[in-house]
Amino acid sequence: MTTATPPSKTTILLLHGPNLNLLGTREPGIYGSATLSSINSTCTSLASTYSTGLQHFQTNHEGRLIDRIHEAASANSPVGAIIINPAAFTHQSVAVRDALLGVGLPFVEVHLSNVHAREEWRSKSYFSDKAKGVICGLGPFGYEAAVMFCCRELLGAAKKGDGEGEGEVD
Repeated sequence: MTTATPPSKTTILLLHGPNLNLLGTREPGIYGSATLSSINSTCTSLASTYSTGLQHFQTNHEGRLIDRIHEAASANSPVGAIIINPAAFTHQSVAVRDALLGVGLPFVEVHLSNVHAREEWRSKSYFSDKAKGVICGLGPFGYEAAVMFCCRELLGAAKKGDGEGEGEVD
């Protein structure tokens, strides 16, 4: 009997919540001029320098975001970490929070703007207390920082899984 080897979990899933498809034109004074396409392209290139894959997904629909999170945890999925900008779901989606907690993958929460320097209600996040890290206010560079962090974490986990030391990356 042949047993299939599960895929190596060295891919990052980059999730973008509602209205992020409008980046570059929506309130550039707050969100900047970078487009979602340029952010995805930069993150994909950066991940590849670490020999790490990156998948990206944007939706304006809560259920589709939850379904994609669930898919990331399937046995055949190469995803080992999630970066999420939940956008407006940050302040209102217990369902997305539950999906992230349910799949057990580490995740980093990212926001382009400094949510703590804006309206008070924006500083409430249903994700921050469970995230491996939270990055806000750095514009598109926040995504790059999250990718670098996740790549280092995934590479460290791969080394640890191979029995090569403690799995820490200097």
